[in-house]
Amino acid sequence: MSLTSLDPIFSGIALLLLVAAGMGALSLWLRQPLVLGYIFVGILVGPSMLGWVIPRDQIDLLARMGIAMLLFVVGLKLDLHLIRTLGPVALATGLGQVLFTSIIGYFLAWALGLTPVAAVYVAVALTFSSTIIIVKLLSDKREIDMLHGRIAVGFLIVQDIVVILVMIALSAHGMTGASTDLVRTLLLLVVKGGGLLAGIALLMRFVLPRLLHHLARSLELIVLFSVAWAVFLAILADSLGFSKEVGAFLAGISLASTRYREAIGARLISLRDFLLLFFFVDMGAQLEMGALGVQIGPALALSLFVLIGNPLIVMIIMGVMGYRRRTGFLAGLTVAQISEFSLILGALGVRIGHIGNEILGLITLVVLITIGLT
Repeated sequence: MSLTSLDPIFSGIALLLLVAAGMGALSLWLRQPLVLGYIFVGILVGPSMLGWVIPRDQIDLLARMGIAMLLFVVGLKLDLHLIRTLGPVALATGLGQVLFTSIIGYFLAWALGLTPVAAVYVAVALTFSSTIIIVKLLSDKREIDMLHGRIAVGFLIVQDIVVILVMIALSAHGMTGASTDLVRTLLLLVVKGGGLLAGIALLMRFVLPRLLHHLARSLELIVLFSVAWAVFLAILADSLGFSKEVGAFLAGISLASTRYREAIGARLISLRDFLLLFFFVDMGAQLEMGALGVQIGPALALSLFVLIGNPLIVMIIMGVMGYRRRTGFLAGLTVAQISEFSLILGALGVRIGHIGNEILGLITLVVLITIGLT
């Protein structure tokens, strides 16, 4: 049988998975996060290097499912009790870091020659740190239960909530367009969002607990229902003008109060990681190597700000709140990189036409540099 007789979609994805597995093993050997390896796979097989003909439509679908599954798991594991326990420090540090990083990042991006809209996207992307990577690092170092570890997890949760709110606003703006009356747009957004939240709240109160109890005889059935529920709410949110990712996040929150939360999350983490592989590969494939010479300077400047500026902002805020310098320093180190949410935000901006692929490529470069160095 010749290779030309094989199904091109099946064989293309199979070959991509083999390369990703090899690059993932190399990343582990180099003690780097797998996300870096997957992005480099996209660069390797993309048009700028090997130029493999990969099934882009199918990979894009899998990538978007991966984003939705990531946000579903984030919603499922959202620990609002931790924020209430830590109280002011989590909110003040999380919101303060997002605010000051966005403001300083905007002027830095504008000074580097970006347009105002592109500068806003880059500035906001610089504010979000990787909850997945930081929690894993803190757990590996057995620092997750120390004061700085608990504070870091608290303000990372605040960051996750902020990025969801930003995505809601952007997806609504992308649907209505800038020319629509602002007051009417906001009212429509509030009505639709309120109706969606009210419906989910009623289901959480009267339907979901009983349904999950009935399905509890089979853990596989609960997991299957959870995925179906996430997909259903993603479609519903999309039809109302929000993004699919927002619907998946709300689906996770709706199941977070059930006693099956941990079991569902444990089963879905592997599926989430598998699907996210395609998102990171797709990001790497969109990097134009010919433009790297132009982008490397701005990327290094922005990365330097993330590596030094973000920790300093956290240290200053915690110092003002009376925490020791060492605690502020250790907590600040956790924000010295930007996350997968930064890529998701950039991809959303490209999808609704606010920014081009070159800005997404710039954000991707900053992700590679900051995660690689930290």
